[in-house]
Amino acid sequence: MPHPKRKLSRARRDSRRGHDKATASTLAICPTTGQPHLYHRAHWFEGKLYYKGKVVMEKASA
Repeated sequence: MPHPKRKLSRARRDSRRGHDKATASTLAICPTTGQPHLYHRAHWFEGKLYYKGKVVMEKASA
C-alpha cells in the first residue's frame, strides 16, 4: 500500500473533497419563450430548438 510522503493540510484535503457536495445546476429563463433551461444549452419548445433566445432549428415534419 502506498503511503503519503508528507502530511496533507486540512485545506488541501477538504478542497479535494468539496466536489462531492456540488449543488444542482442553476436554470436560466429563455427571454423569448419564458421556459427554464440549463445555461449554455439549447432547448426544444413547441417543435423549435432555441439557443440564446433565437430559433436554431425546427423539427422536420414527416
